[in-house]
Amino acid sequence: MKIDYRNNVPALLVLVRVFLAQEKVSIRLRAFIKAMTYALIVSLGLSFSAAAQESESVQNTSPERAETSPSTLPSTADASLTSAQAAPQSVPHATDVVVVNPHPQTTSDWLMQLSEVVKTQNFEVAFVQSRAGRETIPFLWRHGVLEDGTSMEQLNLQNGPGREQIRVNGIVSVFEPDVSPYSLRSEFINGPIPSELLHHPDRLKSGYEFVSVGRARVAGRPAQQIRIVSRDNSRFSYQLWLDEDSGMVLKLNMLDLQGGLLEQIQVTSLKITDAPDDYFARINQASLPKPMALTQKQSRQPNWEVKYLPNGMEEVRGDTRRLALTGQVVEYKMYSDGLVDVSVYVQPAKDALGGDLVLRNDLSTFLTLTDGNTQVTVVGEIPLQTANAIATSLSPTADK
Repeated sequence: MKIDYRNNVPALLVLVRVFLAQEKVSIRLRAFIKAMTYALIVSLGLSFSAAAQESESVQNTSPERAETSPSTLPSTADASLTSAQAAPQSVPHATDVVVVNPHPQTTSDWLMQLSEVVKTQNFEVAFVQSRAGRETIPFLWRHGVLEDGTSMEQLNLQNGPGREQIRVNGIVSVFEPDVSPYSLRSEFINGPIPSELLHHPDRLKSGYEFVSVGRARVAGRPAQQIRIVSRDNSRFSYQLWLDEDSGMVLKLNMLDLQGGLLEQIQVTSLKITDAPDDYFARINQASLPKPMALTQKQSRQPNWEVKYLPNGMEEVRGDTRRLALTGQVVEYKMYSDGLVDVSVYVQPAKDALGGDLVLRNDLSTFLTLTDGNTQVTVVGEIPLQTANAIATSLSPTADK
């Protein structure tokens, strides 16, 4: 399996702020954790796809997802657009829905229908993202196919000062507070719903099993429920509900290993129409920022590997760099199964600013272990035992 797109780039600085607010951590160790987090975000280069890793290098400034406070007013961060109106929050009528495949039978059929809907149909979806103990975050998601075949997409964070992404064919433009607008080359928008699930669900089957549960009802609409289960029980599982009429996502739950709810995405409004929303006609494409030119730096590759990875998880990136905040040299690799990204840092134990450390934040794990001359840190939305298995499987390789 070749994963071209990493959809769940974690909001690492937000994660670390939560960790450090809850734990008693030394000042030097705090600096190290923040430095590693910053290095990972910079190393990602804000790339949404492998195609973005071309041309020249990019500045070491990597915008993060903005934390927002609750608000009842939607906002659009794009100064080059006419202000967009809030999406209607009503349950759609049957006349709003276009049936793509009238007779899906298997889970593969349903997932194929989902993929076709998000690629080919004109729709407007309002949904909320919820986690225990946190504010509910509302989003507005639109997609349209213009008469000339141009594919356009918008994802707008509706609370606080707002964050907006606009995709025109293979270019995604990002607008957020206190950051200059920028564009990247990508076929997909990076949002709370994993893009690999929306666009290439077949790529997930080496790591996950899709099990049909049967009919259900979500937001007043008949739905098909599908369980997405880690084949080796090393990752969290999911519950997916698809609209029976259109195949669109209605609800997505992430569950821990005991079946407890970690995160929920719930659709509150769904409208699929013949024509694209008028919003797309108001976008001035010429005023959108030009895509940044990115390239993979030529640097010494890490001379280690992890012997254990969950089924379906593969290395998607590796690099060696000096942390700007501490001056330390660390090596890291990123692994992905299409739903989950895991980052592994390795550095000499003599350079470490602290000892073994475990930080948990419901979904995410930050684990640091020191063994002999090496310190390894694993960060990702995985159970602690999986992070520990990855960390303890570290093994040296021949110098490259």
